[in-house]
Amino acid sequence: MALLLGVDTGGTYTDAVLIRDEEEVIASAKSLTTRHDLAIGVGGAVRAVLAQSGVAAQDVSMAALSTTLATNALVEGQGGRVALIYIGFAPEDLERHGLRDALKGDPALVLVGGHTHAGSEAAPFDKDALMAFLETESAGVSGYAVAGVFATRNPAHELEAARIITEATGAPVTCSHQLSAKLNGPKRALTAVLNARLIGMIDRLIGRAQHTLADLGITAPMLVVRGDGALMSAEQARERPIETILSGPAASIVGARWMTGVDTALVSDIGGTTTDVALIRGGKPAIDPAGARVGDYRTMVEAVAMRTTGLGGDSQVHIQSEGLNGGVTLGPRRVVPVSLIAHQAPEVVHAALDRQVNATVVGEHDGRFVRAIPGQPTSGLGEREAALLERIGTDVHPLGAVLRTRMEQGALNRLVDRGLVQLAGATPSDASHVLGRLNDWDSAAAEKALTIFARRRIGSGDPLAPDAETLARMIIDQLTEQTSLALLETAFAEEGDTFGLPADQLARHILLRRGLENHRGMLSLSAALNVDVVGLGASAPSYYPAVEERLHCRMILPEHAGVANAIGAVVGRVTLRRSGTVTSPAEGKFRVHLENGPQDFSASEDALALLETHLSQEAEKEARAAGAEDIHVHVERDIRTAQVEAREVFVEAFITAEASGRPRVALG
Repeated sequence: MALLLGVDTGGTYTDAVLIRDEEEVIASAKSLTTRHDLAIGVGGAVRAVLAQSGVAAQDVSMAALSTTLATNALVEGQGGRVALIYIGFAPEDLERHGLRDALKGDPALVLVGGHTHAGSEAAPFDKDALMAFLETESAGVSGYAVAGVFATRNPAHELEAARIITEATGAPVTCSHQLSAKLNGPKRALTAVLNARLIGMIDRLIGRAQHTLADLGITAPMLVVRGDGALMSAEQARERPIETILSGPAASIVGARWMTGVDTALVSDIGGTTTDVALIRGGKPAIDPAGARVGDYRTMVEAVAMRTTGLGGDSQVHIQSEGLNGGVTLGPRRVVPVSLIAHQAPEVVHAALDRQVNATVVGEHDGRFVRAIPGQPTSGLGEREAALLERIGTDVHPLGAVLRTRMEQGALNRLVDRGLVQLAGATPSDASHVLGRLNDWDSAAAEKALTIFARRRIGSGDPLAPDAETLARMIIDQLTEQTSLALLETAFAEEGDTFGLPADQLARHILLRRGLENHRGMLSLSAALNVDVVGLGASAPSYYPAVEERLHCRMILPEHAGVANAIGAVVGRVTLRRSGTVTSPAEGKFRVHLENGPQDFSASEDALALLETHLSQEAEKEARAAGAEDIHVHVERDIRTAQVEAREVFVEAFITAEASGRPRVALG
């Protein structure tokens, strides 16, 4: 009998589930995610699920972890301080390709060097400039990203830069060629920057999770879910944390298929921070050929084709003050619900809310609170940020009591981006408490916070809402609207027919809106979502029946919808892919691009055979290292040719080897 433990660490909750022989859920549990020490939340959920099931820790055969922390961090713009070493590119490329924005003020060095399309050196690598940069800019950098022009053709300069950085700083280094074998240097550079930014966060999560399982007596190996739904070893995830973006959502799709057996359906997973929508077709989630998109970033990471929106139960509520009608919008940033922070610090929160409720005028920061996240690295902070963090200390404060000048708002935002500080404010979770749909935390605090928020003025000069209950309904209605838009955008993106407009514009088109409302006038307009939706997430039963009514579709809410991510974490397969390229720099010459440099052949088949063998061996070795058994290797060739004077000429070939097997388990 195999007992499989799945753990999912989300922005609000950490879930755990025990499955027997991949056939039956025998226990599930939740614990609040503890940002300051993730082990507390992981340990709480795992202890609860072991106690509920009566299973002894040593009888667990395998453990697997999925997480939305990387996804949430990118959506919210959080992560460690990084530095980019950009080799062989023009300085203006930083601006042109969005790298400057992604760096968020972190340092970058454009170096002479790089290679040509054929893999030969374009210019010598400038080691001295790199050393000088490290001497002046290394303070507070938690990870380095290195990207060289045509590094997938020859990674020599990336590897040399990584060696120098490691010897000089000891900080982790991400080389772009290790994340993707495809061309597009700026996009690889962006992916490397995001990977470097996530390294510290994911490393802490995996390390704390492993220690917690060991302390509980669980000796089974721990695997981690990748963004494509496959499993990899914890060690592989620590080296390439970028591959865990969309890990939680990918696991939820695997879990949705396992729970429902659906062949074709949209899967919508609502968490505290994001709503993730993907299509299952033919029983499988599609892989995004352009790379995972999370928030504003398009990466080169293979992941499920998914639309991730900053919309969840803990999304920040914003007032629409322009216009006469007012209204609210949600997200994309997550805040701690007032009902939750009041549950954790009741005296401070209620005292502040009572003062604000009784005030004659609503203050700019009323109903909002702030607290630091202890135990996080603070190196590299500016003077203003450091002073503000010290003022916050270890307690919960009303936000207005901490911010003394408007200039400090920018410092606060930077602390939030670094993951050093959390804000609390009105959220859909608070609205659900006011409406009686939830009672997990402090409903009285939620009602006070929404009462204060409802008094804010819109463009007409009137209050936003007459009372907390009316505002709560407005917030839930807005969540229904934004969820429906996310589903409609995905449906239009996957629609076989084209309608002449982008998916986001079609989802908001007035004719579609009137069709969903069954308009009857001179025209009769009807519209519906013509595919089932699987609703996942602990709050799905509360929020998604209204979405079903809005879109006139069938909503499937599985029994264990609240722990779908944890289920998907342990019913997946270990899959490793390795890719490489063969080019033809001259007629009759076929060049294989390998990690240790190019190799030339006079026959294309010899070059292809060498690359296939090399990639197959590497993929199988990594799959075995990840804990797979019964491994099968599948190789795909994408050979591109051109017609030259009536004959077919080899241009290049892109080869992918995929090694896949079941995770190795110790049977109890």
